Amino acid sequence: MTTPHPFPHDLVIIRHGQTDWNAAGRYQGREDIPLNDLGRRQARRNGAALRARFDATGRDPDAYAWISSPLVRAAETMRLVREAAGLDLLAYRTDARLMELDFGRWSGLRLPEIVQADPGGWAARQADPWNHPPPGGESHAMAVDRLAAVLSDLDRPAVLVMHGGVNRVLKVILGALTEADAPAFHTPQDRFYAWSAGVVEWI
Repeated sequence: MTTPHPFPHDLVIIRHGQTDWNAAGRYQGREDIPLNDLGRRQARRNGAALRARFDATGRDPDAYAWISSPLVRAAETMRLVREAAGLDLLAYRTDARLMELDFGRWSGLRLPEIVQADPGGWAARQADPWNHPPPGGESHAMAVDRLAAVLSDLDRPAVLVMHGGVNRVLKVILGALTEADAPAFHTPQDRFYAWSAGVVEWI
């Protein structure tokens, strides 16, 4: 059972924009797939909405740590978010601990292909989606320690740009989702959420 992390600061969590593999329903994992045009529009939308939140709340963007997964779809999203928010595109850092879950031999496949190629593995995953990893890959549970360590290292508010799978894990760590509900939770790419004093606000 994952113990919720009592994170005391404002936290903004943004999923990267859409890629062609997202549109095709392919499992991306650690594959370095770029944004498509819709994904770039989504990132710019999120940057403008984040700027409006900063203005409405009086929060200083420079008081935040800005951290992205190093995968290209997340890093480009971060740059577009910062550009739309009127900030220096490159004033952020990357952290490999924010990389997506590793989908192992399922990477690049669509769900019907996974079911056909690995029916036993898929059945095991469905029976225990939090704990069972794809073959050669990483389960949600296996990512808890690396994401909890990111929060432990933060001593101020932060904007994190990351991926759908690790986003679900982080919400469990924050206590905003249960392990049972997290694997089926869909994180949109044209909205983001802010965590503040234990309250989740979708923006």
